[in-house]
Amino acid sequence: MLSVHLENGRVEVRDILFSRRWQRADWAIVRLRCAGICNTDLELQRGYYGFRGTPGHEFVGEVVDARTPGLVARRVVGEINLACGECEWCRRGLGRHCPRRSVLGILRQPGAFRELFGIPERNLHVVPDSVPDDAAVFTEPLAAACEILEQAPVPPGAPVAVLGDGKLGLLIAQVLRHHGCQVLHFGRHPEKLALSERAGIETVVARSKLPRAAYDWVVEATGSPRGLQQAIAMTRPRGTVILKSTVHGLVGLDTAPVVVNEITLLGSRCGRFEPALDLLASGAVNVRDMISARFPLGEARRAFALAARKGVLKVLLENRPGPRGIIGT
Repeated sequence: MLSVHLENGRVEVRDILFSRRWQRADWAIVRLRCAGICNTDLELQRGYYGFRGTPGHEFVGEVVDARTPGLVARRVVGEINLACGECEWCRRGLGRHCPRRSVLGILRQPGAFRELFGIPERNLHVVPDSVPDDAAVFTEPLAAACEILEQAPVPPGAPVAVLGDGKLGLLIAQVLRHHGCQVLHFGRHPEKLALSERAGIETVVARSKLPRAAYDWVVEATGSPRGLQQAIAMTRPRGTVILKSTVHGLVGLDTAPVVVNEITLLGSRCGRFEPALDLLASGAVNVRDMISARFPLGEARRAFALAARKGVLKVLLENRPGPRGIIGT
């Protein structure tokens, strides 16, 4: 079967054998249908986490084998944190922070950029029939956008500044608008901001100075080391900055404005899949206009190269041919 491999900045497509030998009883085997390359995958290519192996955590697949019969042949998406299920954090329902967790395609667990892969059944969510693959593949990043409202008491009607017009920033702006917020979306690319405008969101092309101390709620999703400093400067005293960017390397920060203005910095990562699937099924968010290109899995090198270009949004990898087979028992 085909499998994408990252190592030392290189993207390779390898033809390997899939074995069931390691398969646990509570894991399903999934055949990839469609997967998305996200900024985290590009950071892994650049050396984030010292990564080497198979990436991929945004996926839609079809279950080919599972302990639960009702899962077989169903289209699924999957949560990326593989928790132990036994520690204090897991018992508190915080498996996403389990200290013994692995993370699909990121940390100690091969990812979904391969024809067949294993994942715990408890991580899977069945995709509604009304949601096509190229929309369902956005479930994981859309869940991350929805997580903001799980963590922060942003009231409907509140003015919120969203910084960053990349894939996640576009999703966040739509989720907050659907919640009823007055979203002002700041970015550097008019062609990307046009997607927010079509959703009825006010946008600003940030070519010069940004407003200072203007918002109680600011979401930083620039993917840039400078984004946090900009977000802090835009936040009113006792306001909240919600941090979404993951950047390879250290980020310099002057903490004086945070302390003096008593600003809350709120880290925000993965979210529950249920709200995201509900939004996709209802058509409340437009994700399909964010697709820039599609490649077969075997052309992953070209796909990664395109995904890294400025101005490109979501690049999809599609498993067009069937898997080459399963070996072992």
